[in-house]
Amino acid sequence: MSPPLALTPAMADALAQWLQGEAAVRDRSPHTITAYRDDTLAFLSFLGGHWAEGATPKSLAALRQTDMRAFAASERARGLSARSLARRLSATRSFLRWISDREGYDLSAALSARGPKYQRSLPRPLAPDQARELLEHAGQHHPEPWIASRDMAVLTLLYGCGLRISEALGLTGADWPLREALTIRGKGGRERMVPVLPVAHKAIAEYLRLCPYPLEPEGPLFRGARGGPLRAGVLESAVARMRQSLGLPPTATPHALRHSFATHLLSAGGDLRTIQELLGHASLATTQVYTGVDDARLMEVYRKAHPRR
Repeated sequence: MSPPLALTPAMADALAQWLQGEAAVRDRSPHTITAYRDDTLAFLSFLGGHWAEGATPKSLAALRQTDMRAFAASERARGLSARSLARRLSATRSFLRWISDREGYDLSAALSARGPKYQRSLPRPLAPDQARELLEHAGQHHPEPWIASRDMAVLTLLYGCGLRISEALGLTGADWPLREALTIRGKGGRERMVPVLPVAHKAIAEYLRLCPYPLEPEGPLFRGARGGPLRAGVLESAVARMRQSLGLPPTATPHALRHSFATHLLSAGGDLRTIQELLGHASLATTQVYTGVDDARLMEVYRKAHPRR
């Protein structure tokens, strides 16, 4: 098989312009921009070999559904999962829609090629008693009291406020003392207000009382053992040891506490729109996966409320 052809200068310039627009206009995160670049480059690289010449913005007008299918088949043959391929095709379609609008041709036929079907994995939340047990154990698991208190404070934020681990670890000394509601800047730069439970405030206050490092406005709120920013991997390893001690399943991870926050709110009668806002999801469809893990409550509401019961 011949090596893929390099991008033509015109195509490289077009790709750079599209990514710049995605970052500036749509406020995509750096991580998303990197993924878009990699996915689109994979497609353009394939196309160069498939057509035996480097694609240009204008030559993409000749793109057909068969080309898209050939790309999908090639990626699957290389071992790409259905989920990853679906993401790759989504990024590619976004780029193709942008460039066809810019160049003034119609790619609707090529873009109508179907992507692979895959089973969306549902979040695996902890049961309420498991979440409480994990938080209580976090306050005792480490021989250094301030580290145990720190881990308990972070996990309390994940479960009590529904924060992503990166959001919790991104807090600085300037965020303390926490107000009744915390302003969080999440994925894609989206801001949201998250209520802070008294128990979370208390847990952080206790951690700061024990922490040997000074709290600095520009410094991290949560410190590592040597005083630097606490890394997510350190917390994930600590939770792995805790769940082993408690006999919890492998799915009991720090991120599972965020899932548990959403699922337990839903079980208590929270509505999806509110939970969407608290989690910082851009789309309600992302939040709706939580209905799949709470079928028992939905069936109970149905049986109690349906007029033909």
